[in-house]
Amino acid sequence: MGLFVSWPVILYFLLGVVLLYGVGWLLMVPLKKGLFFLFNSGLGLLVLWILDFFTEKYGFSAVINPFSAILTGFLGLPGVGLALLIQNCL
Repeated sequence: MGLFVSWPVILYFLLGVVLLYGVGWLLMVPLKKGLFFLFNSGLGLLVLWILDFFTEKYGFSAVINPFSAILTGFLGLPGVGLALLIQNCL
């Protein structure tokens, strides 16, 4: 009594595995980018909070608002510098 699997069944199985991998990859790429954006926003928020804590006695403020969080999320640490420039020079 042997186990017989026809070639079309094997090919359909392999095609299903490849499609499952492709769909999983398409779902994970936006998730990774979104998590990276959230991580950068959190890091920028932390840096802005630390800068505000240490520089407020010198009259140099780092206001923490949604605009500065989004800016630091997209640009990272250079976004912190840009947010400080926008808030204190303009």
